Amino acid sequence: MHATYSPEERLFQDQVRSFLRNNFNAELAARIREPETFKAATIEWQKKRFAKGWVAPGWPVEYGGCAWTDTQKYIFDGALAEAEAPDVPPFGLKMVGPVIYTFGNEEQKARFLPGILNGDTWWCQGYSEPGAGSDLVALQTRAERDGDDYIINGTKIWTTYAQHADWIFALVRTDTTAKPQQGISFLLIDMRSSGVSVAPITSIDGEHHLNEVRFDNVRVPVANRIGEENKGWTYAKALLTHERTALSGIAYCKQVLNTVRRLAADENDDGQALLASPTLQARMADIEMELMALEYTELRVLAAVAKGGAPGMESSLLKLKGTELQQAVQSLQFDVAGLYGSVLPSTGLAMGHDYGDRARREYMFGRACTIYGGSNEVQKNIIAKFGLGL
Repeated sequence: MHATYSPEERLFQDQVRSFLRNNFNAELAARIREPETFKAATIEWQKKRFAKGWVAPGWPVEYGGCAWTDTQKYIFDGALAEAEAPDVPPFGLKMVGPVIYTFGNEEQKARFLPGILNGDTWWCQGYSEPGAGSDLVALQTRAERDGDDYIINGTKIWTTYAQHADWIFALVRTDTTAKPQQGISFLLIDMRSSGVSVAPITSIDGEHHLNEVRFDNVRVPVANRIGEENKGWTYAKALLTHERTALSGIAYCKQVLNTVRRLAADENDDGQALLASPTLQARMADIEMELMALEYTELRVLAAVAKGGAPGMESSLLKLKGTELQQAVQSLQFDVAGLYGSVLPSTGLAMGHDYGDRARREYMFGRACTIYGGSNEVQKNIIAKFGLGL
């Protein structure tokens, strides 16, 4: 990747900016932020990108990918941040999709990949369980073979957007006598199946993102298993590297920084713009430098994947540093909102800034980002073992 853009790359940047101006606006952004309209608005946004052929930059071309260079991916992410446009939820496009096109059979690819691409099928992730969060090999959800089906019993927890999902990809235990890693299978489960129930979990930000998903004698066709029985941990590890890369949150951090810069320019601080504060400028500069370093690390990983490699220890580094930076920008945004950010809408007080509540909710929910996807303590152990040989 070069530090300056070629004429062709500048033309591509203009095309992306034009697409965003014509297809993403404040009204759509507002609907994506509201829980009641989130799913429909997000699907609308995904379908616009799908119609343009710009929905899966990381996928191989034969499965619907964009055939973009690393520089084009960089340009696109930067344009999203400029427009404060969100990416689409990662569970289909960035998690189970790559597992299906890498390890699935041709029938599974034909059945599931189109709906993942165009947004018709929404997915959630069934990994964590009560008592088995970051320690996934301790999971207890059972899958017992019964002819051409598995019978599933168990519970998954902290399942993001399960209330919206059509399908769940889940790790289940198919052999209780083997070593823990060798007795796990990777199943695709229809959320409409008899015996599947979803219980909401309200998180610290007061929102319903998370859920508990219970399986009570749920029948799942063996045809919905990815790869071989008891080899699911192999596929899960591949997915986790993609997940942790997706959790770097670089585009999100850029969006929040742009928001902070705009808001701080309007905010009065003892007669001058808050943006003129040396302390605020220093904090923003520190974050921007670390964000740029992280972004180039992600580009190196993407370049390796494009050449046939796979994200390894670097995905843990991206998740570790990316989630720390997400918390840093959320704290910055909350500080710009000041005391008004702590005012709850339920109090009925018409005071403060219209972004104060959003800043509070993002700050509160962001406390979890260093835990989900494998806690940052686990990521440090992975980096120490596989990256440093300790």
